[in-house]
Amino acid sequence: MCFDTAPFDAPPEACVRMEEAVRVADGVIAAVGPTARIQKPGDTRKDMGAALILPGFVDAHVHYPQTGIIASWGKRLRDWLETYTFPEEARFHDAGYAADMAGRYLDLALAHGTTTVASFCTSHPASVTAFFEAAQRRGMRVVAGKTCMDRNAPEALRDTAQRAYDESRALIEAWHGRGRLGYAITPRFAPTSSPEQLEALGALWAEFPTCLMQTHLSEQVEEVSWVQSLFPTARDYLDVYEIHGLLRERALFGHAIHLTPRERDRLRTSGAALIHCPTSNTFIGSGLFDIGRALSDGLRVGLASDIGGGSSIGMLRTMAAAYEVAQLSGRVLHPAELLWLATGSSAAALHISDRVGRIAPGMEADLIALDLASTPAIAQRAARAEDIWEAVFPTIMMGDDRAVAGVWVAGEQVAIEL
Repeated sequence: MCFDTAPFDAPPEACVRMEEAVRVADGVIAAVGPTARIQKPGDTRKDMGAALILPGFVDAHVHYPQTGIIASWGKRLRDWLETYTFPEEARFHDAGYAADMAGRYLDLALAHGTTTVASFCTSHPASVTAFFEAAQRRGMRVVAGKTCMDRNAPEALRDTAQRAYDESRALIEAWHGRGRLGYAITPRFAPTSSPEQLEALGALWAEFPTCLMQTHLSEQVEEVSWVQSLFPTARDYLDVYEIHGLLRERALFGHAIHLTPRERDRLRTSGAALIHCPTSNTFIGSGLFDIGRALSDGLRVGLASDIGGGSSIGMLRTMAAAYEVAQLSGRVLHPAELLWLATGSSAAALHISDRVGRIAPGMEADLIALDLASTPAIAQRAARAEDIWEAVFPTIMMGDDRAVAGVWVAGEQVAIEL
């Protein structure tokens, strides 16, 4: 399945071409089209039968250190952080534990067809090193960064403004742009960073402008009020980031549910991206992201699982939740739009759409094969399909890792043993 343009910009059916085969050479897509035309002498052929070949999924906001606490019961955001997240993240001072969890998360992601992620690490530099090393061994394109917090967090997880700057800078110099790796400067969110720390991270981003910056914005109404009490001179939550140099293109704001009109307008003009995390937003009771309004306002939107606040590692389940949440706000997302959110749109949010997120010559060969009849319930519905969209939609709504019949990272098929 080849997207020629974003399905938000034209009728979805007109944005997609179905091609017979993809030719891969030296880790990139060399050609797309009929097998007889693009196959070269000596090529090794892999026949995936009726499976649908797609770009690997791109998950634009995850917390790999929360893999072990996914689906923890019954808390609002601050309670969830204090009860589950912070105690688990404190364990990542142990480099061996960090390495084990990094590998475990990435293998689970690959098993679900996710080949690119943007992840928060913990405040421990070793957690970043572990994640980048695990991704590098698997050949994956990933973005990650040390989570910076100097207040409103346990002592074991707090750094300082200076340490946040120094440790993040050292990690950028060690990893950013190395192979398929990219760095994201990462204040967890405004309440856990002092003005001095936010200022230091803004200065760091100015020094390394090709990095991304990832954080959280307006996830819950209580959080918005908390930010107002901590930063009383700011016009709104977004302004906290802007006055400290943390708003421009290459900024990624997770959640962004409870926005003011001024914030929406400023996000649009800045070129920042909003990362929609639908399973997390419903699981923790944060609210419903209005994707129809975001798209009509011209905002850049990516899609994410947000584990462990999100309740599924898989982007199929994330797409299904995005569909359901959009229905509640009156926007019916077409299957092509859902697939685009999980591939090209998320890649664009991460500023890597020239490398991943689409099937086209010259793109990196991160691919998946999707079985559109992976369970009896899905198969019986797909058998009635009159077009490709009716065939793929049941897998979006009911599929899981069983639907992922094959995964290729930089042209190499992945063998995953969980």
